[in-house]
Amino acid sequence: MSQSLSLTPQKELSAEVKISMDQIKHPHYGRYLDEFVPEQIFVHPRGLTVERAQINNFSRTYMQTNPIYLNVEYAKQHGFRDMPASPQMVFNIVLSLGVQNDSEKAIANLGYYDAQFLVPVYPGDTIRAMTKVIDRKERGPGKPGIVTIRTLGINQNNQVVLQYQRKIMVSEQGERPDTTPLPDGPAPEFPWVDSAQVQLPDFPNKFPADLTGPRTYFEDYAVGDILIHANGRTITDEHFSLTYDVGNTHPLHFDRVYSTGLSGKMSGEPIVYGGLVFAWLEGLASRDVSENAIWELGFTEGYHTQPAIAGDTVAAMSRVLNVEDAPGNLSSRCGIVTFQFIGVKNISAAQALEKHGEDLFIKENSKKDLGKEKLSDKIFEIERRLLIKKR
Repeated sequence: MSQSLSLTPQKELSAEVKISMDQIKHPHYGRYLDEFVPEQIFVHPRGLTVERAQINNFSRTYMQTNPIYLNVEYAKQHGFRDMPASPQMVFNIVLSLGVQNDSEKAIANLGYYDAQFLVPVYPGDTIRAMTKVIDRKERGPGKPGIVTIRTLGINQNNQVVLQYQRKIMVSEQGERPDTTPLPDGPAPEFPWVDSAQVQLPDFPNKFPADLTGPRTYFEDYAVGDILIHANGRTITDEHFSLTYDVGNTHPLHFDRVYSTGLSGKMSGEPIVYGGLVFAWLEGLASRDVSENAIWELGFTEGYHTQPAIAGDTVAAMSRVLNVEDAPGNLSSRCGIVTFQFIGVKNISAAQALEKHGEDLFIKENSKKDLGKEKLSDKIFEIERRLLIKKR
């Protein structure tokens, strides 16, 4: 049943309403360190319905080469009911939906842990996100602290499509006003999956093999292999609009007045949202490592070790850490490959390896204890696991 609303002609009122300087409000978002309390649960606003054009555009923008995320017929030949969103797209959306509550006041994103992609996301699916505070560590008066959170992406059928843990560095509140209060009432259920299982379609007995290269099957990888991905990618001011494309609301990524008004190392041009950097790096690697992957199982221990700004050129390399048969009845058709994934900026991947050698593959957070300097041209490191077809 519809209803109508009768409107009178709109009258201009601004000259008649008294200006009250005592009624100024400054709504702002995110949370300071003091406002994070373990066991709190935030239900993030908005949610996002994913359309096929967005799936296609994301894969093209970030240079994805796996046809499953580009070609609906190819995806169906692998048992998917439609062309799924790439896991990287799902990750960017879920993380971005949480920024307004989790990290819009954050100084730094310190790492991603135990990310697991559990259910494919298809055109027409609606994704919402929620976060639970796990831990808060204070580091003394005047010093930013570290908050550990868990975040879920949930579809319209209440299935967890993605879950991961994250650490963020956040300043104390001090004299600043409170931010976004939690709603009154009991906390909602937080359906984190402790014994996670990936819900994938029934794969065909024989996979199609005519739209991918011949050297990216499970059998092509051996522990110790280092793959230098050939192309780099220069980032432009496009990152401003792409940041809001996935729903990220942190002004550091698109507000030059805000970013230049900061003090310290973060002051200057807006910093490229790290999820976009991750997506471009992954795309640069996709021809060499994930073109024949059926699924990104997840990633862990990931860090943005240096920021990127417009004008920077990023490049990537991958090192094989483990190869194993897939479990159960998939073992004859698929295997799991674990990669250490490294991103660099303003230097080619080949030049970075020649310049730094083994130091590229040592975690930046471990360098101090080893008496080593951190690498200024290394921007990203993570470990990822892919389910890859066998020949």
